[in-house]
Amino acid sequence: MKLYITGGGTGGHVTPGLAIARYFESKRSDMEVRFAGTSRGIESRLVPREGYPLDTIEIVGLRRALSPAAIGHNLNALRLAAASIGTAKKLLRQAKPDVVIGCGGYASFPIVSAAQKLGIPTVLLEVNAYPGITTKLLAKKADKVLICFEEARELVGGGDKVVLTGSPVRGEIVFAEREKAREKLKLRPEDKFVVSFWGSMGAKYMNEHMAGMLALETKKGTTFHHIHATGSAAFQWLPKMARERGAVLEGGTVEITEYIYDMASYMAAADLVICRAGAATIGELCALGRASIMVPSPYVAENHQEKNARALEHAGACEVLLEQEATPEKLLSMTERLLADDRKREAMGKAAAKLAQLDAGEKIYQEILTVLPQ
Repeated sequence: MKLYITGGGTGGHVTPGLAIARYFESKRSDMEVRFAGTSRGIESRLVPREGYPLDTIEIVGLRRALSPAAIGHNLNALRLAAASIGTAKKLLRQAKPDVVIGCGGYASFPIVSAAQKLGIPTVLLEVNAYPGITTKLLAKKADKVLICFEEARELVGGGDKVVLTGSPVRGEIVFAEREKAREKLKLRPEDKFVVSFWGSMGAKYMNEHMAGMLALETKKGTTFHHIHATGSAAFQWLPKMARERGAVLEGGTVEITEYIYDMASYMAAADLVICRAGAATIGELCALGRASIMVPSPYVAENHQEKNARALEHAGACEVLLEQEATPEKLLSMTERLLADDRKREAMGKAAAKLAQLDAGEKIYQEILTVLPQ
């Protein structure tokens, strides 16, 4: 059986595809899996690291602004999109997949669109409550549209082909063990460990505040261990900014990295996670049963990240801090308060675990099987 999975630009469009690939491989011995994306997105690093071949297509996303620069960018984007359909058709004719799975992001558009034109079954996975433009454009001709939030159903066209499955979670996340993870990271039983990240692309405003938080940790002499993943863009400047503000990054309790590749170990070992509120991240936090501080991105459609985060907050699984309130001082004070309250964090973790959708992989597997040629 041949799967062709496409999606990219951010980790939230790549890790679900990797989870699907691994789940199919656990169910069948006849699997061949290929991915498609861009050479610039996070998929260009994540997919090869997982051992899968990645076909690349030149395409860029649209900008919403109406400035001359944005208009010029969008004209070029449309030109690339038109040309990329032809490239996608060539790739699909070579790969001969049984089904194409689109996991979102502009990188998935040409492959899914080409597959639909060639008569290859297509399945879309929309992990967010409010679907992206790519999903909306492709949903009409897709054989199945798999959603993770009921709110997305009508927004992708409704009907029997739209199925609520939940977000797939990688097996290494589901089966990660806290004690083994902490031993791997050389953490002592008494060590408190914080993991923070704003997504694979980073977030300039929040990374600036994180630089301030890391500096405050040094100045206050905090003893908890803290690793922060900056994302690709901010890694060029955040360490320098943090040092200029007073952070000590060598030989202390603070570490800055561009991306955490072994997220299963780091999140399993964490006492607290500070993050955005994307659906893929939420699925992993719930699967692991981890307490979190969520700073939802205000730059997403229909403010869906705050709605995601508020649902977890209502269940007692996280605390929400809005971006405009997320100063370095506030971030650190919330972190210190939660690290000092073991019972509170334990209760938050248990509440998160109750929201886990651990059967999402099986549901997605079964739905994909229904579109395969008999």
